[in-house]
Amino acid sequence: MKALDGIKVLDFTHVQSGPTCTQLLAWFGADVLKVERPGVGDATRKQLVDVPGADSLYFTMLNHNKRSIELNSKNETGKAVLTRLIEECDVLVENFAPGALDRMGFSWERIQEINPRIIMASVKGFGPGKYEDCKVYENVAQCAGGSASTTGFREGPPLVTGAQLGDSGPGLHLCLGIVTALYQREKTGRGQKVLAAMQDGVLNLCRVKLRDQQRLKAGPLTEYSQFGEGEPFGEATPRAGNDSGGGQPGRILKCKGWESDPDAYTYFITQAAVWEQICDVIGKPEWKTAEGYATPPERLDKLNQVFEALEAWTMTKTKFEVMDICNPLNIPVGPILSTKELIEDEGLRATGTIVDVDHPERGPYASVGCPIKLSDSPVEVTRSPLLGEHTIEILRDVLGYQGSELDEVINSGAVGDAKQVADTAAS
Repeated sequence: MKALDGIKVLDFTHVQSGPTCTQLLAWFGADVLKVERPGVGDATRKQLVDVPGADSLYFTMLNHNKRSIELNSKNETGKAVLTRLIEECDVLVENFAPGALDRMGFSWERIQEINPRIIMASVKGFGPGKYEDCKVYENVAQCAGGSASTTGFREGPPLVTGAQLGDSGPGLHLCLGIVTALYQREKTGRGQKVLAAMQDGVLNLCRVKLRDQQRLKAGPLTEYSQFGEGEPFGEATPRAGNDSGGGQPGRILKCKGWESDPDAYTYFITQAAVWEQICDVIGKPEWKTAEGYATPPERLDKLNQVFEALEAWTMTKTKFEVMDICNPLNIPVGPILSTKELIEDEGLRATGTIVDVDHPERGPYASVGCPIKLSDSPVEVTRSPLLGEHTIEILRDVLGYQGSELDEVINSGAVGDAKQVADTAAS
């Protein structure tokens, strides 16, 4: 049994934020019915295509464990099918442009009339306010949510990150909101609206920078390199390079081979509790008791000197040797792992964090598996659906269309060429 067995999700999402959410629900056992435009489908199916004639990795890696139904919601028969889907499903998830569902004739009020128990979950760029009708993408959300202004080095421009904070981040938040609403429905019997704004999600993930914004009122941020270098602070939390952003100073340091390997680096944290072990490892035992070095407050204006000495040592070791030496001493370090190293990591494969998936059009590919592990609900990652692959199956088994009624829907133009798709998928 899966944690969300019996829960049906009507998936009106596309691109990344919404599919991130619904993929998690599918991994947890929900029956996710992905609604796609006939003949077109999710835009990412044909974005960044690397295998001609096959769905892109962008699509396949965000739509595992789902079923696909083609549906033209502008067609009257299509509207009738959608109404029945709303009646049958527990959750509707969408990340359309603001107002799109209303224009389709399915406002929240109408959806509640059809099914008072349904939960309608939405990802939008901004919450209610002057920007709520704006279209937002990943990097826009990172910029509007505080991530970009606090990322990078202070002498350079703001930077967006490689982590998809603006899309996948809100998708994760939305999934939590949905599960919470399902839990509340057990008590109230009612559905409700769930909103995850992309700006809000990024801001939530940047809360430590909002913490530092308020700390500035009390004076300089002493754990930032800027303090030790005597540079004045402005009115907002500054970019701090690779400083740790916490109470324990940390930075990225070069390791052996850095001249030719762009990822030959380690992150090294000078945690106060293991300062003596750090001094021994790098050959500076005198720093244990020396004036100006013995305590964390004394070291704050000498962090550049401390990390220069640390880097002189790390440059004589590979990033993995640094880890092997420091971990037994409880010194917190971590290698900078490339995407190639991660995709080949045996440990991540053993836990199902990296999985191999076979696809009928593109063959085998590696993907990220479920990042959350439930002991009583293990996840088996199955491939993403072909466009409209399960249309007839959903019409028949979920909605109960049979015989001439089923034929009428199939021949109405509301569900694409469902028979051809079914035959193709079967073969």
